[in-house]
Amino acid sequence: MRRVATELGIRAPSLYKHMDDKSDLEIALIAEGITELGEALADAGPSLADMASAYRRYALAHPHLYVLMTQRPLPRDQLPDGLEEQAAVPLRAVLPDENQARAVWAAAHGLTILELNGRFPPGADLDAAWAATVAAFRPD
Repeated sequence: MRRVATELGIRAPSLYKHMDDKSDLEIALIAEGITELGEALADAGPSLADMASAYRRYALAHPHLYVLMTQRPLPRDQLPDGLEEQAAVPLRAVLPDENQARAVWAAAHGLTILELNGRFPPGADLDAAWAATVAAFRPD
């Protein structure tokens, strides 16, 4: 909490005027991250390939936030109503079948977390891996 307060230019006790505890701060960060990621997908346009690129760019630009958003159970009951659905609107416009949309998200997340964790061998062509993933799900 002290590091967050320092980043914000305030003293740590002042954070508690806005948040009850660390959990509240994490939930606020997750909500902001989901909102930003949804906006990035919407701004990418209606191409699945462009959305995949936007997803990857967002995660690589915000690795700690991405991990916070995706590596533990999502506190849905504490997030703003409809947040997840709103963030998924761009993807669901391209892939209206919710099972296919979930499969694409899972594939994108898998590639992303493996990249963030440095699990691909040196010299692996990750752009080609992303292109292959998109091609596998490209709607006809």
